[in-house]
Amino acid sequence: MIIARLPLFLRVNMFAFLFVIAAMAFAVPVAFADVDQWEKDWPRTDFSRNGVELDEIFSGGIGRDVIPAIDTPTIGSLAVARDTHDMREPMIRVTVNGQTRAYPLSVLIWHEIVNDELGGVPIAVTFCPLCNTAIVFDRRVDDQVLDFGTTGNLRFSGLVMYDRQTESWWQQFTGEGIVGSLTGTQLTIIPSRVEPFGRFAAAFPDADILQRPPGFPRNYGVNPYDSYDSGDAPLFPGIPLPDGIAPMAYVVAVGGQAWTLDRLKAEKRIEAGDLILTWEPGQLSVLDIAYIKEGRDIGYVTVQRKTPAGLQDAIHDMTFAFAFNAFNPDGTLHK
Repeated sequence: MIIARLPLFLRVNMFAFLFVIAAMAFAVPVAFADVDQWEKDWPRTDFSRNGVELDEIFSGGIGRDVIPAIDTPTIGSLAVARDTHDMREPMIRVTVNGQTRAYPLSVLIWHEIVNDELGGVPIAVTFCPLCNTAIVFDRRVDDQVLDFGTTGNLRFSGLVMYDRQTESWWQQFTGEGIVGSLTGTQLTIIPSRVEPFGRFAAAFPDADILQRPPGFPRNYGVNPYDSYDSGDAPLFPGIPLPDGIAPMAYVVAVGGQAWTLDRLKAEKRIEAGDLILTWEPGQLSVLDIAYIKEGRDIGYVTVQRKTPAGLQDAIHDMTFAFAFNAFNPDGTLHK
């Protein structure tokens, strides 16, 4: 009877239920860094080497790899994907050495990391639902290729990843090593964009796409963070919030600058120096209501940079105002 009263997204997946119970626990004072426990759980991680304050890191209520990265991605044709994805569903589109692939956020919302290879380059396709950050990294660091997983920890509500080779911890929002032997190392970010499936399929009919992985009991197509992006505040406390703007407002971030999505929607096109930002309708939020295909249209954004060779995609992200403020405390937010 209690289960029947739970919101839909909790009834369809008990993982989401446990996640929210953990979040409720953090409504009371948060248990931040417990280095003694970390050293037991992560014996290969050198906690004496860190680039951030350890008490900024706390548990999301789940352990290492409870949110499982995809290590052996199943790749298929767009023809197969048309049966399972709405034309307005957001995809991460990435091109490496002439090879283009789409990664549906409806899959990444459950896995957060895909260790893949594209165009001969080992890449990590990542998505942090709590910050709405979709970022693609080159997995090569010096002479080794790293494989990434989820620590179960957060910093400023942002995903903290780890690599399985050194068990160093990495901030997904920045791509920087923050704890362990690779502290201070910066992963190379690969330009990508988030766009609706229909637009991707029309532009790249011969491209392939990440399929829903077999063997995982996940409700793909369902958002386990029901109504998250229409809330008043991030799920977890302890985050420095911005002034003069709602913490959960969407912003388009390019380096240390960001523009509110509301402004971009109103103007449709913004030119700032060598940057051109555009907005068009036709893309669903994956963080709105329980069923992604019934979510609201928040539109999609392109950010390009003027170069002598023409317009090229610029590294950017559509995130929340609180996340931009937390990771760019000296940044400029154009409202």
